[in-house]
Amino acid sequence: MTLPRIHAPLISRRALLLGLAGGALAACDTTGEVGAFIDEGAFGTPTAHNLLIQTGQLDYAVILAERFAREVPNTVNFAFDSAQLDEAARFVLMRQASWMAQFPELAFRVFGHTDLVGSERYNQGLGLRRARAVASYLVSLGISRRRVQAVVSNGETQPLIPTPARERENRRAVTEVSGFVQNHPRILNGDYAHVVHREYVESAVRAPDSP
Repeated sequence: MTLPRIHAPLISRRALLLGLAGGALAACDTTGEVGAFIDEGAFGTPTAHNLLIQTGQLDYAVILAERFAREVPNTVNFAFDSAQLDEAARFVLMRQASWMAQFPELAFRVFGHTDLVGSERYNQGLGLRRARAVASYLVSLGISRRRVQAVVSNGETQPLIPTPARERENRRAVTEVSGFVQNHPRILNGDYAHVVHREYVESAVRAPDSP
């Protein structure tokens, strides 16, 4: 079985700031259904920006976001017009959950995407269902819902391969670090360096085709 490829682009300070601005504040909220919140792009508010800068979190968050994308697969793919997780996707999410469990101070955001087949409105909803499926599965693996609560759908607006045809690479959900869990004791104490320098120990999760 072919596993999804790892998409690990270099994350710029500005790009991550836009994403972390919402995540740093949202991580304080522990209520609501997994994936119930749709972020429509209202990032970079003065309050969120000040929180990241004044607490010195931004540089550490950039490093950890790049580590996550480098150390585990951050993307799962879907069948056409489906939000069901197949065996390969569940394997990837088990690896993500293992990484998340070793960094309990971090919050995450899942972005759902579609290919270009179908209307923009339909694909927006389909992307959201895919993101919610990922978030729900991560929670079922023991990750706190407050750490994966901000689910965003990009629909058909960010294809990896610009084609109007069916394209599996575009039918995906991407998990990214969105900031710190603000009420975690280590974060309250400002001990970000301890988190950054913690070694990730890869779990013994087997790939679907492993003997």
